[in-house]
Amino acid sequence: MPPAPEHTHHIKVRSTQLEMNPGQAAGGRQGEDVEGKLRAAQVQLEQLQQQREELERQKQEVETLNVRKREFIGAQVELTERLSSTLTRIDREVYEMRQEIDDLEQCRSCFAGHLGKLEKINPDGWTRDNLATALERAMAVADHADDEYSQAAEHFSRSRSGNIFNGAKARRVVSGDFARQFRNGLAFNLPILVLGGAALIVYLLK
Repeated sequence: MPPAPEHTHHIKVRSTQLEMNPGQAAGGRQGEDVEGKLRAAQVQLEQLQQQREELERQKQEVETLNVRKREFIGAQVELTERLSSTLTRIDREVYEMRQEIDDLEQCRSCFAGHLGKLEKINPDGWTRDNLATALERAMAVADHADDEYSQAAEHFSRSRSGNIFNGAKARRVVSGDFARQFRNGLAFNLPILVLGGAALIVYLLK
C-alpha cells in the first residue's frame, strides 16, 4: 500500500505582527521625553537659582560700595575744608612771621647802631671847654636811641616778640625845653657841684 501523500500548510505571518505594539512604543518614548524635560527644567531651575544668588551677591556688594562711597565723600568734604582752612591760617601765620622777622632784623640793626654810638661816648674824656658841646651831643644820641627803642617796644607789643622788651613802655631819657635847660645848667654848674661835693667829703672826713 502506497504511503499517504503529505500535505504542507503555509502560515502567512504579517510583518507588522512581529513589530512592537505602536501604542506601547509611543508611550515609552513619551515617558522618556517627560523625564528628560523634567531633568532639563531642573537643571535650568538650578542655573536660575545660581544666577539669582549671584545677582543678590553683586547687589549686596554694590550697596556696600555705595555706603563706603558716601562715607568717603563725607570724609573728603570734611577733611578738604579742614585742610583748606588750616592752610590759609598757616599761610597767614607764615606771612606775619616773615614780616615780624624782617622788622626784628631792622630793629636789631638799628639797636646795634645806637649801642655802638653809646659805647663810644666817654664822659671821662670831656674837658671843661668842650663839656657843654659834648654833653649836648651825647644827650642827642641817647634821646635818639631812647626814641627808637620806645617806638620798637610799642610796635612789637602787639606781636609774639613783645616779651623781648619785657613789656617796656615808651620812655624818654630827657626831652623838650626842660631837658635842654637841664643839660645847659648841668654843663655850667657841674664843676661847681663837683668841687662842692669834694669839699664836703673832705670836711666830713676830718
